[in-house]
Amino acid sequence: MTAEHSEIGRRLRQIRHLRGKTLAVIAGRAGISAAHLSRLESGERALDRRSLIVRLAEALEVAPTDLALAPVAHSAGDLAEDRFLGEVRLALLAVNVHEPGGRTGSPEELSARVDEVLTAQRDCRYDRVGAVLPGLIRDLHTTLATGRDEGRLLRLLTLLHVQGTQAWLMDIGAPLDLGWQAATLARQAAERLDEPLLLALSAFGTAFGLLGAGAFDLAARVLSAPQVGTAGSVESQVSGMLSLTSSLVSAAAGDQAGRAAALAHAAELAERTGEGNALWFGFGPGNVGVWRMAVALESGEHAEAARIAEAIDPTTLPSPTRQAAYWRDYGRALARLPKRLDDAVVAIRNAELISPARVYRHPFTRSLLVELVAKATRNAAGRELRGMAYRAGLSL
Repeated sequence: MTAEHSEIGRRLRQIRHLRGKTLAVIAGRAGISAAHLSRLESGERALDRRSLIVRLAEALEVAPTDLALAPVAHSAGDLAEDRFLGEVRLALLAVNVHEPGGRTGSPEELSARVDEVLTAQRDCRYDRVGAVLPGLIRDLHTTLATGRDEGRLLRLLTLLHVQGTQAWLMDIGAPLDLGWQAATLARQAAERLDEPLLLALSAFGTAFGLLGAGAFDLAARVLSAPQVGTAGSVESQVSGMLSLTSSLVSAAAGDQAGRAAALAHAAELAERTGEGNALWFGFGPGNVGVWRMAVALESGEHAEAARIAEAIDPTTLPSPTRQAAYWRDYGRALARLPKRLDDAVVAIRNAELISPARVYRHPFTRSLLVELVAKATRNAAGRELRGMAYRAGLSL
């Protein structure tokens, strides 16, 4: 067992004690056994499903973010991108009080800078994103305030704040409120422009913010609002991404029929579009496969997630972000299957090699590392586990 046990489990136990409730009472309210709850609290079992986190939060009468849906603290391993978080925070605050303090630029220059950020984000070069993002946020909003080229700038802002700002903040484990600020800025820009595709993009960002807070019903309603259609390839790709997001929300809410229908619709659209990158979503058959893994994990179907993973060739996935997500979630699935621990460690290590942040800063994966290290032997897999846990900032 690690010295800190599970960060999530420790918070769970602390809140239960503050509430003066027994294991049996809280477990009964959440629909699990007292033994299961005890293992969650001690770190012997990872708390790695949104639906169970929400049930436990409701049993304890706290917000889900008080348990595990909030990103991890920045003691979670040292990463180069961490040093830029303060400047991004200040840029968002400046924009929110209408004092961006940037410089004006041409739409062409600003568009090229947005492309640079989104390319770096796609490639998991989070230090580069962090270095460029604060100035770009300030300059885009400063230029928008001049009143020139408003339509083009609003499109760039919506794209940047969802696929750049919010995505970067989520991947590096920043506090949820910062991601929500980015999603709100994107929504304001999209609503001002009132174009279906941009409204759909902002709905994606808003839904992820709501999903992170455990507001599954609200997220579902937000995702159902955009009317994009499937008339062209771009529209089909964007509709497909909304369907994939809906499938994850449905899985978290325990709606298996909704989950299946949304995944089927996304798969059908992906077969039509092939691999694409409309609005930087990277939607296509490979993306659908990775999302199907994530949805199966959210539903607690670890064998199914592993089966899906084994039908995917990760070398064909179109970006490092997708490859890192594939290996991370494949490892999470394998860790729950008999006699697959060594394979799980290899998979998670592959994810770490592609993107350390997507392992160190992913709360479910951190929780799993704590659990697995406690069970690790002195073989090669155990050494790899302890190394990853150390690099993730977990006390051993």
